[in-house]
Amino acid sequence: MIPARFDYDVAESVEQAIELLAAGGGDAKLLAGGHSLIPAMKLRIARPEKLVDIGRLSDLAYVKDGGTHIAIGALTRHAAVASDGLLAEHCPIVSYTAGQIGDPQVRHRGTLGGTLSHGDPASDMPAVMLALGADLVARGKGGERVVPAAEFFTGVFETALAPDEVLVEARVPKLGASTGWAYLKANRRAQDWATVGVAALVHRDNGSVAGASIGLVNMGATPLRAKAAEDALAGGATAADAAGHVTEGTEPPSDQAGSSEYRAHLAQVMTRRALEQALGA
Repeated sequence: MIPARFDYDVAESVEQAIELLAAGGGDAKLLAGGHSLIPAMKLRIARPEKLVDIGRLSDLAYVKDGGTHIAIGALTRHAAVASDGLLAEHCPIVSYTAGQIGDPQVRHRGTLGGTLSHGDPASDMPAVMLALGADLVARGKGGERVVPAAEFFTGVFETALAPDEVLVEARVPKLGASTGWAYLKANRRAQDWATVGVAALVHRDNGSVAGASIGLVNMGATPLRAKAAEDALAGGATAADAAGHVTEGTEPPSDQAGSSEYRAHLAQVMTRRALEQALGA
């Protein structure tokens, strides 16, 4: 299909991208990898009047040690995230999940910032960022601000980014040896969006579960934290019993990939498996 007519500009810097977005008056969109935006434009689900191409901003493609956290530039490709040694050492759930996104073609073009800014509740990485309690750094005409992942995703394909803001960095915490993790997803085909996905982190203290965080993919309008299941596990419940609480507060959609009832059942199964894996790590 053919997208609606649009203007196209190439930004040579983040500051120029911000100026072009502001000039677009809310009708401009950033183009990075394009694997989410271009299909939406072809279906005319998205009809921006202007595209601002930031794909050439190599200064936003990096993985750096930030002391207590790892900083990942927004234009870092999924393939680079998946293969990065620093992330594999200090926050392996991020590098592992990046390796599960799409197929090699998607991973070599798609960017971390693109998938987060797109705000798709069926995407893998937003739920991981939510479970990690990551911070997302946005830059606009008013300067730079840090948005917790818990406040970043506001609705289906909606985020806390202002019309003139660019997501420039994600900051993920370093996980110690006492933290187990798992990311599991169920999909009909290898390249499909997750029917349901679960990101699980389990923190131990002297052999006991001191806390847990569980991020859910495709169980509502945004990625969700399974607070009831987290509290149950921290309170001494088994992985199976904690998983029984995972659907509390969720609104799983019904579509061609499965009904809401099927997704609810699948979420319980996937959560039990993810927690067992994290507890055994």
